[in-house]
Amino acid sequence: MGTRNEQLSALLQEHIDAGEFPSAVYLVAHHDEVVFTDALGHSVVEPYRLANKFDTIYDLASLTKPLVTGLLCSRRIELGELTLDSSVSHYLPEFDRTDKQMITVRELLTHTSGLPAWRPLYLLTDDQPDRAAGAIASLDLEYKPGTRVVYSDLGFIALGILLERVTGQQLAYMAQHEIFEPLKLKQTFFNPEIALQTGIAACETGNAYEADMCKQLGEAEYANSRQRLIWGEVHDGNAYFLGGAAGHAGLFSTASETFLLAQQFLRESTKLLAPDTCNLFRQNMTAGLEEARSIGWQLAATKDSTGSTDLPPDSFGHNGFTGTSVWIDPEHRRIFILLTNRTHAHTLPFANINAVRREFHSLATKALS
Repeated sequence: MGTRNEQLSALLQEHIDAGEFPSAVYLVAHHDEVVFTDALGHSVVEPYRLANKFDTIYDLASLTKPLVTGLLCSRRIELGELTLDSSVSHYLPEFDRTDKQMITVRELLTHTSGLPAWRPLYLLTDDQPDRAAGAIASLDLEYKPGTRVVYSDLGFIALGILLERVTGQQLAYMAQHEIFEPLKLKQTFFNPEIALQTGIAACETGNAYEADMCKQLGEAEYANSRQRLIWGEVHDGNAYFLGGAAGHAGLFSTASETFLLAQQFLRESTKLLAPDTCNLFRQNMTAGLEEARSIGWQLAATKDSTGSTDLPPDSFGHNGFTGTSVWIDPEHRRIFILLTNRTHAHTLPFANINAVRREFHSLATKALS
């Protein structure tokens, strides 16, 4: 199941020793074969220390966007239930407003919808999750749709609700029956059972980061904010508020099962999509804008992407706020997975680990060559 690579492990150990994140697991694969793996550090350091293991389960945070929401949308597109250039308002009547009726499914998937990056839905809906779509639709757009790339959690939350409306099923149910079960995943889920807690990497104590963002937006304090150690439940406040499974966050998995998910985006490896659909993930749909984006993914052609300049420009990847990332190089059929829990036992601000991610991909690419 892969061997330890001295350079990769030394790089990550150095940053663990520097206090940037308490644990790391990596997996590097080539042509469907796992080549390099290791687990370092401690998955939990407070309230007590737990040595990290290769099968530690991580809160994948925004990797939910491509691995679940992007994948489910792609399946709906294949079935003809969803069209990339259809108006979102066709599926979500809340978007049938003068400024939003022209926003397309493609614009939500490529972060070009004009929606703001983030807002505390738990405050905007008076604590009523079923009002989320309306709350998002009533926000002012920050730019004309299609003219900029502004990474937006809200766009993917809307996509999750859209999928639920189209199918009449809960997002977690869809993911379970269309993704996790066919791939025989046993350690991939939303809302882990409490019995699994000690096998999960811990996150932040309280949602201090989000409380700080609310303050900057001039929003009131959230009465129900979590003050406890967030461990074994989703870190993201909006995903927690929406029941633990949302279009933008909530997915938990291990490195080896994340690898099985990542394989679904490669035409030679996929079991869940038509091979031709996989071409969409390496296609730049936002040429000339701030980032190169495809369906659910950022492309390595993006300036300063965490994929590093060592990956071909049509490689695609994604980061998660908790310290996770997945990058896929379709040309060489390589997959790079790095899972950390940088939000655990760390005061604000959290360490920016993008330089570590770039160096990891650079070293891994050289080691494979």
